[in-house]
Amino acid sequence: MHLYFYRKSRLTTVLLISAVGMLTAFTFTGPNNRRSSLEKVFGKINEEVLKNGKAYTTLADASQQIGHRLTGSPNGSKAETYAYDLLRSYGFKEVRYEPFEVESWMRDTVTLSVVPNKSDNFRDLKVVSLAHSPVSAHVRGEIIDVGNGLEGDFGAVKDKIKGKIALVNIGLAGAKGARNLHRSEKTALAIQHGAVGVIMVNLVPGDVLLTGTASVTGKLIPIPAVCISYESGVALRKWIEEEKEDKLHAVIDMTNKSRKIRARNVVATLRGTDFPNEKIIIGGHLDSWDLATGAIDNGIGSFSVLDIARTFKALNIKPRRTIEFVMFMGEEQGLLGSKAMASALKNSGQMDKVRYMMNLDMTNNPGGINAFGREEMVSFFKSIGEVIQKVDPAFANTSANQAGLHSDHQPFMIEGIPVVGMSGSLTKEVLDCYHANCDRINLVNKDHMTNTVRYTSMVLYALADADDIPTKRLDDTKTRDYLIAQGLRTPLQIANEWRWKE
Repeated sequence: MHLYFYRKSRLTTVLLISAVGMLTAFTFTGPNNRRSSLEKVFGKINEEVLKNGKAYTTLADASQQIGHRLTGSPNGSKAETYAYDLLRSYGFKEVRYEPFEVESWMRDTVTLSVVPNKSDNFRDLKVVSLAHSPVSAHVRGEIIDVGNGLEGDFGAVKDKIKGKIALVNIGLAGAKGARNLHRSEKTALAIQHGAVGVIMVNLVPGDVLLTGTASVTGKLIPIPAVCISYESGVALRKWIEEEKEDKLHAVIDMTNKSRKIRARNVVATLRGTDFPNEKIIIGGHLDSWDLATGAIDNGIGSFSVLDIARTFKALNIKPRRTIEFVMFMGEEQGLLGSKAMASALKNSGQMDKVRYMMNLDMTNNPGGINAFGREEMVSFFKSIGEVIQKVDPAFANTSANQAGLHSDHQPFMIEGIPVVGMSGSLTKEVLDCYHANCDRINLVNKDHMTNTVRYTSMVLYALADADDIPTKRLDDTKTRDYLIAQGLRTPLQIANEWRWKE
């Protein structure tokens, strides 16, 4: 299998590690030389990260010093400063804040009571507000069980749901093969069908309450949305069955805070040598929810990106293309930071300069590379993986080629920018703490973070230093066709982000 890094018709220059650890020029004429040069650089990356990697230690330090990293909060601002100062300490001269205005949402009070109609037998359930619920809400309505909350589930109760409160699973129960919707998309469907409130059921046992946004836009929604535990959901559904005649009603009372603030993406730039106007963006969202410290979501991703940046500086790596290392804020509240960056690039006519977007969101111990539906890139990434295996045979080099939504790659992807992801895995124990009060540093595997930094650094270098990247930004029509082929039209339509007219 050939690497698509070179043109046979001319000499190309790459950067290699010299005996003193600096990068020097080396000229070659063929694929074997290219593989050899990549292997040497990958070897130096591997050695540096294994010996001096700081991803886990900086995440642990930030977790202790800052705590959660909620956008718009004092903690969020501290996290932005922490990342900026860290990048400067690694030797980056070009580090900047990219401020953007955001509607900052913070929870205040919430109660959920359930009672049979015409009864005073109230039961209070433990509950947490979902983000972007109204600043103040008091609603009462009959509970309508909408199951998994997919389009067909809402369609089945469309004549019953108006003016009622929808009971919806956050995950999928008993729906083998179905594709789940995000909690915000399920809430959007509830609003479209006239519901006055939403009760989401977490499907993780252990009385775990989950938070996260219920808004597809990052703006306030018109109805309250709350989450209850799996155990409360089971008990509530049993009670609904027992009270068929009288119907169960829910009473949701809540207050929240929402105000305009300015948050900041943090960007460090490493200028390319040969193609400085071509840009590779690698990012991860620095922000987290406020129930815990966000060690998994997304400490393991964002602090890996920070250590990838450190690694490039420590080795004085100077790839041919420019790399921007980005700490996005506002991801949890609607991809606000990445949308702001993508909008600025588009409005300034700079989007075409972005050759690739690489996103680390809860990326852990990767064993392969996801080409995100770009078939023309599968062999390219497979070949990179083969070189990684020369350095570390433990890298599985599995292939994936499926795009998804709901992280900071999305605003770039829907503008036709190619996206690449690292395919890893997390244990059920860790995933059960997603957006919950147990997402803390004790869940993080230090060796897995080290692997994320090692392998991602290698892929990033290969992309940034390639002679040619065999894919480009798609035009508007091809972007539409790509998103349809990836099965993303329906969720984007629900989120009001489908800009094409059929």
